[in-house]
Formats: sequence, structure tokens, C-alpha cells
Amino acid sequence: MADRESMQYDVVIVGAGPAGLSAGIRLKQLADEAGRELSVCILEKGSEVGAHILSGAVVDPRALDELIPDWKERGSPLTVPVTENHHWVLSRTGKYAVPHLMMPPFMNNKGTYTLSLGNLCRWLAGQAEALGVEIFPGFAAAEILFHDDGSVKGVATGDMGVARDGTHRPDYQPGMELHGKYTFFAEGVRGHLTKELRRIFALDSESEPQVYGIGLKELWDIDPAKHQAGRVIHTQGWPLDDAWGGGFLYHQENNQVALGFVVALSYKNPHLAPFEEFQRWKQHPSIRAILEGGRRVSYGARAINEGGYQAIPKLVFPGGALIGCSAGFVNVPRIKGSHTAMKSAMLAAEAAFAAISAERAGDTLADYDTALHASWVADELKMVRNVEPMVAKFGGTLGTMLAGADMWMRYLKIGLPFTMKHHPDHSQMWRQDMAPKIAYLKPDGVISFDRLSSVFLSNTNHEEDQPIHLTLKDPDIPIRHNLPLYDEPAQRYCPAGVYEVVGEAEGDPRFVINAQNCVHCKTCDIKDPPQNINWVVPEGGGGPNYPNM
Repeated sequence: MADRESMQYDVVIVGAGPAGLSAGIRLKQLADEAGRELSVCILEKGSEVGAHILSGAVVDPRALDELIPDWKERGSPLTVPVTENHHWVLSRTGKYAVPHLMMPPFMNNKGTYTLSLGNLCRWLAGQAEALGVEIFPGFAAAEILFHDDGSVKGVATGDMGVARDGTHRPDYQPGMELHGKYTFFAEGVRGHLTKELRRIFALDSESEPQVYGIGLKELWDIDPAKHQAGRVIHTQGWPLDDAWGGGFLYHQENNQVALGFVVALSYKNPHLAPFEEFQRWKQHPSIRAILEGGRRVSYGARAINEGGYQAIPKLVFPGGALIGCSAGFVNVPRIKGSHTAMKSAMLAAEAAFAAISAERAGDTLADYDTALHASWVADELKMVRNVEPMVAKFGGTLGTMLAGADMWMRYLKIGLPFTMKHHPDHSQMWRQDMAPKIAYLKPDGVISFDRLSSVFLSNTNHEEDQPIHLTLKDPDIPIRHNLPLYDEPAQRYCPAGVYEVVGEAEGDPRFVINAQNCVHCKTCDIKDPPQNINWVVPEGGGGPNYPNM
């Protein structure tokens, strides 16, 4: 567009999460070591760095050790080492603990830390800016730009001040073009630009479909007498039935616990509501006992890559690369992915710097793809590649036993001679008449809560008079197709009350999208059975504002 200004950088990075920030830091480190100038910018759609970051989190510092070896001396937020590690299998009212000796050694949390991943990103942003990386929070990358030969030229930020009807409000400002010799996409899970890149460059042509879970999280201030800094608890079993997933509860600093629940989005019952399963899980006697007398202070939700090694797409294309969760490097059984995301970014940075230094800018960064698959990231993910598909296929009990045996065999170098396949999450749902309805109890307002009060705690905000960023390819499908077949499951899989069917009792059902509630979890884009919902970026600065998640 003629009215858009442009800025030129050596490398443009989309997303200020652990991967994007690590890439920026590594690029500047390499430039400083070589005594040359290198311009790097990072775009972040959240109102500030960390505003959209949500994770458990227990962090393995392996990548950070490589990126910033003196991170302890620099005042990083990794201050609470994991001191206890528990794995509980829950029944409706009881539990039993899985002995840690039954798990392969790589599954332990020795040397890890529990903290807010958002705060880690804020600290990494300070390290990046000190090196000269330019970070622009509140600017959402809305469009991929291409050269005439089809290679990626950069991105454009979204226009600001566009009214819902498409007209320009008085505060209208056109987007800015950012051109780079290379553009890194670090959008996180199911990034809307990454989705386009996968299609345009057929990046998924040789990989299994990516599969996902939805993670819901709350932060609680609890009774200091119940707090044990560094205590980590993971659960599986109740309340899930045909679905699989589990809970976590991490004792972090300042008498706070981070707790949450993950439901694999391969679930079949259209009546299942992940948010309600999370609230039900908190009522288990062993979980409720920790929370009673405490106070909930924050809430959020985010999709999680669960496809593992076989779902990693081709990572490079002319003019750019996928890094971090845009590609999917989560180690599902370890419930960790920030260290692998950071390492992928560092490898991409090294490949891009070498190409720019050799005046090969614009080439496809094949060295990054090769290096990633030869790295400890690949070694780690290969070890656990059958865990998710085994549990998805055989269920929580048998699947966990088979997955455990497979991990032990791989650890002992006698792994099974095959890699299991995935099926897209949106293709797994049964018709509503094939699945039992689930009776969820009303929230008590003490331990369990409703969605709207939860969204309030996420500090979510969108400019109301802007185009709806949750777009429908066919506006008739929710009522004509999804409602009779699946009782319109968007009403239940959305953790923020965005989607409603109103007027059904009066015989005039209508599909309502409350886009202002959206916490940017991407579940609708993933799980909608006919893939009719397409999540696109709203105005920069919109969405949740997580202070400590």
C-alpha cells in the first residue's frame, strides 16, 4: 500500500516470547563478537512483553545456560528451584502417588525452576534491549510481505483505528511495513501468519499433523502454612474420562501457587467443556485442601503444541524461518517447551547471521533446519515421540503404561522400531447423539468459578469498535451444521465465553461472537469440526494482560 511507511532491518522477528527474544539476543551477541553492525527488531502484539505469555511453568535452564551463562548474576527471575516432584493419579475422591523411580531419569525435574514465564520474558527483553534489539510492543504483525520472486520480504503491522464496518475512525493510522533480509516467525502456538506460511510453502508436506491441548491456568495466593516453595505436583486421571490430560500445581515464590489443567484437543465428546473440567478438578479433596483459605488472583488459557518430533514441519522457506512454538517443540511428558523453543531460536539466529555475513541474505536457511535435527532438541523429542499418540489411542491408563515402557526402552537404547501417527484434532469429535452429556456443578465462588469472572481476572480488553478478529468462512455453518450435529461445541471448548447460541428455546437460534472476551488461546481455530473459524490478529495491544503468568 502506498500510504504505508517502511523500515529496513537485517532480521525482523514476530513475537516477543522466549524464542523471539532468544533469537534477538543471539543475533546481537554474534554481531558483537564479529565486531559488526546488525539491526534486529521484534514485534509483539501484546500491550507489553509478557502480556500474552502463559505457561505453568517449570523451566529447564539448559538453553539459558548456553545463551546467557551468567544469568544468575544478572538477576534473572529463576530463583525458586524445584525441590519436590510428585505425580498423582486421581480417582474421584482419592489418589495414589506414582514412585519417581518408575520414570526414566530424563523425566525428573532436577536442576529446574518454577516461575512466571511472562516474567522470564520481561527479563529477556531487558537483556535484548541492552544489546540493541528494538522491541515494539503493542504492534501486531497482520500481513506477510513478499518479494516478486515469492520469497518473504517482511511483515506489515495492522492498521489502527479501523471501525467494525471497515471505515476509518478519526484516530486511524495505517500499518507499518518492516522489511528484513530474514523474518523469523515466533508467534507461538497456531500463529495466524505461520498458518499461512505452512500453506503457501507446504511446510507440513512431510510431517504429521500438529495436535494440541488447551491449558487453563490460575494463580492463587495461599495460606503460608500450606506453601512449600519449589514443590511440584502433576496429576492425571479424574475427572477426565474419554479425554486425556491432567493437572499441575506449582508452589512458586511469595506464597503463590500456579495451578492449571490441560485437556488434549483430540477429545471426542462434544459436550465436554475444558474450563468446567478444570473447575471440577480443583474440587478434588487433595487439590481443594491446598487452595482452601487462599485467594484466586489471575486466570488465563492458551493452546499447547503436543505433536512432538513427528509433527515438526519444514522450518525454513525463502526469506524466513519458524522458531519456537510456531514450529512446535514441546516435550509433552516433561510438560516443558521453553528451553527447546529458545534453542531452536538460537540455531536459527546462528544460521541467519552466517548467511548475512557471507552476503547470502535471502537464501533459504537450510543450515538451521539441519542443525535443529542434529541438536539436543531433536534428541529429546525423539525420546518421547510415541507418548502423546499412545495415550491418545489407548487412553489414560493403558496408554500411560505403554508410553512409559516405550520411554524406558528408548532410554535403554532398545526403543520400538516405529513412530506413531497423529490425526487432526478437529476430525475427532463424535456427533452429539453418540456421546453422553456431562453434568457440571454450578461454581461455588470459593474454589470453582464461572467463565466471565475468570475472564475479568485475565485483564482482557479489545477496542470494541474494530473488525471482529474471529472470522467465519461461512456464517451459516454454526447453526446449520454444528448445532444439529455437535450442539455447537464452541459454546464449551472456548475458555472465555466468546461463543454463544441464543434464541434456541424460542426456535430462532443465533450464533453470537463476543470477541471482546477472547484471551487469544486459539482453541476455536484448532477444534472447530468443519474448520470454519479463522483467528486473525486484532488491533495491537488487545487481548489479555497477564501480570505474572
